[in-house]
Amino acid sequence: MKRDSRLSGVLHVLLHMAQQPGPFTSETLAKAMDTNPVVIRRIMAGLRDLGYVRSEKGHGGGWRLACDLSKVTLRDVYTALGSPALLAMGNRTEAPGCLVEQAVNAALDQAFHDAEALLLSRLGEVTLAMLGDDFRKRLGSRKLQGMRAHGA
Repeated sequence: MKRDSRLSGVLHVLLHMAQQPGPFTSETLAKAMDTNPVVIRRIMAGLRDLGYVRSEKGHGGGWRLACDLSKVTLRDVYTALGSPALLAMGNRTEAPGCLVEQAVNAALDQAFHDAEALLLSRLGEVTLAMLGDDFRKRLGSRKLQGMRAHGA
């Protein structure tokens, strides 16, 4: 089963945008996320609608951050992406006639609900600024070792 990695990819792009001045084209961001620029424009448009980024048209234009990173959580970005499914697991059938399967579904439904609530809560505790701080610490360690942000 293919994982939905949009949240990870968008967070990656947003942190790169926070580290460097100037606008980023959809093409540049698409390369960073290993996807098509059309996909980037669609994702970034959703982020723009919520005020996280802004777009500048014309020569030298592109996408820029438009938010305070200390006020935007991972959950905010997750929600901006349309709240994709958090768990890949589910019940075999949603309305089983078998009493055993009903008992299984009830237990799994509660476990899935609890897991999603915990994950959403944790995503709400981590801001983009916190990710940026972690990145800068890691970068500092790498610089001491003579390495760059993207590998050796």
